[in-house]
Amino acid sequence: MKSRVKSSVRLKLAADIISLNLILAFLLRDKFVNFQFAANEFVIFLASTGFWLLCASVMKLYDDYTDKPYSIEGVSFVKSLIAYTFVSSTAFYLFESFIVFPKNLLILHFLAFCILIPIQKLAIRILNKKYKKDVATPRRVLIVGAESTGIQFYSNYVKNRQYGYELAGFVDDIDSPHISNHYLGKTADIDQVIAQNELDDIIVTIPITDEKMLERIVVAGEKHGKLIRIIPNFYGLGERKLQFDTVGSLPIINLRSLPLDLIESKFLKRVFDIVFSLFVCVLLLSWLFPIIAIIIKFTSKGPVLFKQERWGLNNKSILCYKFRTMVANSKDVDQNGVYNQASKNDPRITRVGAFLRKTNLDELPQFLNVLFGSMSVVGPRPHPVPLNLQSREIVDSYMLRHWVKPGITGWAQVNGYRGETKKVYLMKKRVEFDVWYIENWTFWLDLQIILQTLVNMVKGEENAY
Repeated sequence: MKSRVKSSVRLKLAADIISLNLILAFLLRDKFVNFQFAANEFVIFLASTGFWLLCASVMKLYDDYTDKPYSIEGVSFVKSLIAYTFVSSTAFYLFESFIVFPKNLLILHFLAFCILIPIQKLAIRILNKKYKKDVATPRRVLIVGAESTGIQFYSNYVKNRQYGYELAGFVDDIDSPHISNHYLGKTADIDQVIAQNELDDIIVTIPITDEKMLERIVVAGEKHGKLIRIIPNFYGLGERKLQFDTVGSLPIINLRSLPLDLIESKFLKRVFDIVFSLFVCVLLLSWLFPIIAIIIKFTSKGPVLFKQERWGLNNKSILCYKFRTMVANSKDVDQNGVYNQASKNDPRITRVGAFLRKTNLDELPQFLNVLFGSMSVVGPRPHPVPLNLQSREIVDSYMLRHWVKPGITGWAQVNGYRGETKKVYLMKKRVEFDVWYIENWTFWLDLQIILQTLVNMVKGEENAY
């Protein structure tokens, strides 16, 4: 499977490099004909290739899309092209005194690339499908285990043969009615089953609780020269995006996918946070901050800013800044020690505060938190400490929200789970959305959430109070 993916990636890389350079060679053909090809043209070829490979890799264009719709690969290509157009045109503009690339040729280059690459990728898909159909011989697999995992593997990946597998049969200690036509014997007879049947791979899907049983299967398989693959059964732990890693030679299974653990992802998110926050502070806060501050000061007693301890990355305490929207000295905790969340028609909220909350303007000072590094523009909303202590005891996976920096806006908020969460199921849904965001983070998802937040601010939100 891995070799097929690597071959596909190498083919797409080679095809893109060839297409890119053919386009450049055609546009600069006069230089070749007149033997004027020099260092300037060489740098154009080299820089363009480098920029494209960088942008395409970041946008995941070279992931394995073999068994996915062409539209998914197409979206990745569009993202790559937008990034490439921006990066390369900016670079050639900044260094136009050193690299001469006429603007008309640069535009033609982008247009030709936009047309040629999608056609090329479609052609590769068609050739791949034809090659798999005409040349590839299905690998006959023996499935050890006829419970849910084994049946699911057979139904989804073997039965229709699109993954290049063909069923040799099942081995299990119980002859299940689901496999009666394909039952070959018990696990104790694995050696004889392998010897008596023509097969290529052994897929082990049974829960491995008996190391001696696993050892018997492995020894028998390798004795006959068969490739053994093990599908771990983690369904009891719920739906998770598993990641397989190694520390030295020791294999490790990560039960959660964490894209923001990657250094390049952290760097990209932090750079965006700084740039976006500076943009907001210069163009918005610089004039809006004093206006809001004056209005708050003249309409109610108390400080302009409200500071509250909350939990940030890795449960560390941070000071979260907001414009004050409640009367001074409002109590956060009632006489029973329960956190007193803001609710509809809450008497503690001032008239100006109600407007600020409705328009999300009360959150603007948190861009200072982003600049200082304790928060991000997008992430799970930080909760007050009493609410954290209360929720972690009754909501599963609640503390996973603190694996990333908290945000000014988040995936849960743009999906309607903002504001008061007095009912447990509301907090559970918020946590569900937050954990999904953490496991599926991309730069583009952050941009989508920001755009959705702006739209919600304009049209108004029912739970904004």
